[in-house]
Amino acid sequence: MTASEQWVLQLCHGYDGPFLDCARQYAALFVGTPYKVCTVYLTGDESDEVVRGSASDEVIFLGYESKAVRGLKIGALRALKRIVKGRDFHFCIAHRFKPTYLALLCTRLPVIGINHAFGVYQRRSRRLFANLYRRRLTLLGVSDAVRNDIRACIPGWPGGRIETLYNRIDIGAVQSEQVDRAEARACLGLSADAWVVGNVGRLHPDKDQATLIRGFAKALPCLPENSCLVIIGVGRLEARLKMLASELSIAERVRFTGSVPHARRFFKAFDVFALSSDHEPFGMVLLEAMAAHVPVICSDCGGGREVVCGVGALFPFGNADALAEQIVSLTSMPVDSGRFETRLHRCFSDEAATARFWALLSNWGVKAVSRQNSSASQEKT
Repeated sequence: MTASEQWVLQLCHGYDGPFLDCARQYAALFVGTPYKVCTVYLTGDESDEVVRGSASDEVIFLGYESKAVRGLKIGALRALKRIVKGRDFHFCIAHRFKPTYLALLCTRLPVIGINHAFGVYQRRSRRLFANLYRRRLTLLGVSDAVRNDIRACIPGWPGGRIETLYNRIDIGAVQSEQVDRAEARACLGLSADAWVVGNVGRLHPDKDQATLIRGFAKALPCLPENSCLVIIGVGRLEARLKMLASELSIAERVRFTGSVPHARRFFKAFDVFALSSDHEPFGMVLLEAMAAHVPVICSDCGGGREVVCGVGALFPFGNADALAEQIVSLTSMPVDSGRFETRLHRCFSDEAATARFWALLSNWGVKAVSRQNSSASQEKT
């Protein structure tokens, strides 16, 4: 490490679920710039796999238990102060509220708070805190729906300080992981000639697989022979959902696979991918299905409808009849792979996100070396 090195601090609560890839997404924004990225995880054990997945120049694991970073925790504040003191950080990217809170308390850096869920600033205490630090805090939502939720909670802020930066995928990497249709079906134990509606997610009320099962049951008489619904995931509603399938006399047509590691590798097993969630903040699984060139259906609420705009089918949340109609319509609709590719590259690629991020950074007045200046300096050397 030299005195001339310029750093970005990325602060994450942990690397569970989608948050490891979120760290990768934001580290990718600085490829080809003078900046080095230091990613700090508040919780979670050290892991070589996480280091590789973070795609950062340095990864630090503080190793706290989740309960150890609740409230105002002096130990976490001191650890972060030591990290910041040892490097020339220009600004901080913080995922979720707790890291945003800690970054503002223990540094003097401009902080970009990334919001992955609805309702983050509905608490009065959080609104007061955000307003206290508004001079150096900017907020990003992972969809316009999340952004609008924040704006409604903190109405006094300039709209330009609460913006959207979509989640995205490394399109080439995801597609290279995805196995072909025959192998995907073999791995999931599905018949080669089945017509498959797929769903991936926690078995939780927010995901509303009950409407999906009801919609599939209504569509079934009009679907090809050997049609089935495959639900990948685990959760507290498993027994209830299985009972529902039995009550609808379609238990033999609904397959619950349980947890499938790296499930996105097997999306080509599906003929249709359906997401029935209630106000999904974004819907990464929709991008993964689109990368596999699988037609997508999504409930018309939350961030999911933004993802599938122009390339997927929508139905009113909780409306099993409308969902059934959309499922049936896709049995005869040819797959237009080119539309998926265009949509992904235009809106949900690392390249698209990088261009938007640097434009936002310039608008916010965050003092940072521009990519253009970086390119010019590299050409001179």
